[in-house]
Amino acid sequence: MVKLRLQRLGAKKRPYYRIVATESSSPRDGRFIEIIGTYHPIEKDQLKINEEKALKWLHNGAQPTDTVKSLFTKVGIIEKFTEEKKAKRA
Repeated sequence: MVKLRLQRLGAKKRPYYRIVATESSSPRDGRFIEIIGTYHPIEKDQLKINEEKALKWLHNGAQPTDTVKSLFTKVGIIEKFTEEKKAKRA
């Protein structure tokens, strides 16, 4: 099962995260399939997400973690995903 989750980088007390698509059995900072974006919580919540890649993984059935889901909601990706899903059904 593929998950969309955060991979921690950066120094002690200065976290920097990558949003990655990875197998759920992989360790947090281990192997990943693809980088989807970055997140700097210290620097004014700087968030950069490749929307196309995120939507592609969501359509392929990848499950975002709670934190990644809230970041996607902040940017509006979850809303787009649900709209596309509804349009597909109709």
